[in-house]
Amino acid sequence: MIDSKQAAEALADIDDIVQRLRQSQLYELASIGAIWWGVLVFAGNVVTWAWPFYAVYAWPAVDILGVGGLVAIRLLTPPRAQAAAFDLRIVLVFALFFAFGYICTNVLGHFGPRELGAFWPVYFMLFYMLAGLWFGTAFVAIGLGISALTLIGYFIIGAPFPLWMAFVNGGGLILGGLWMRRI
Repeated sequence: MIDSKQAAEALADIDDIVQRLRQSQLYELASIGAIWWGVLVFAGNVVTWAWPFYAVYAWPAVDILGVGGLVAIRLLTPPRAQAAAFDLRIVLVFALFFAFGYICTNVLGHFGPRELGAFWPVYFMLFYMLAGLWFGTAFVAIGLGISALTLIGYFIIGAPFPLWMAFVNGGGLILGGLWMRRI
């Protein structure tokens, strides 16, 4: 027989294990998404650096493939790792996210290519860091690291800034995704 104190401790241990399992499942899904976006962003920045004329086509392709890939990852995830069924609001969040960024950069700000190259990664990382407040410090660390390196590159790196961003943003997301798999 166990007394009420031992039972409470056992239940607390079980709750702790459940919380860790949920976080590991979230990190597993998030790591796949981060690696996916990292590869796409790396490619988009390389295109921007090597063939600047085609950047106007590369970035919408990156965004469409990125969001489509996240939806596919979510739909193809086994039910055990899903917190809930697919929610259309996720797609609406991305639509609002991109619409707000577009208004800021093209309607209010009229950003040039260099400013766009710094704004979008920092803007994305803001939401990474906000997610980290709920889902774990790995998101905050990745967001802070990529944002800081983006700003350093913006102010210090000259013409090869898009190449810098390929490694900082694309490579940072890939490394962050791999790191989340080990946590």
